[in-house]
Amino acid sequence: MNDYCGLTKDHKCIKWMDYELTRLELEEADDLCHGNWIEIQHLREYIDTLQAVLRENNITIPEEY
Repeated sequence: MNDYCGLTKDHKCIKWMDYELTRLELEEADDLCHGNWIEIQHLREYIDTLQAVLRENNITIPEEY
């Protein structure tokens, strides 16, 4: 696909602009998802550590909602 269109006044392809916009949105979404996944992993490790401390001290862990 290219950005040339012989049928428009400025020779810009509307589909190309849509393609570029969609590609940029997907890149941004990918970056956000990756960052969120890293944060989730960090929080999971933190929770596991806290639960281990509670178990070592014979403290019951509340059930998840």
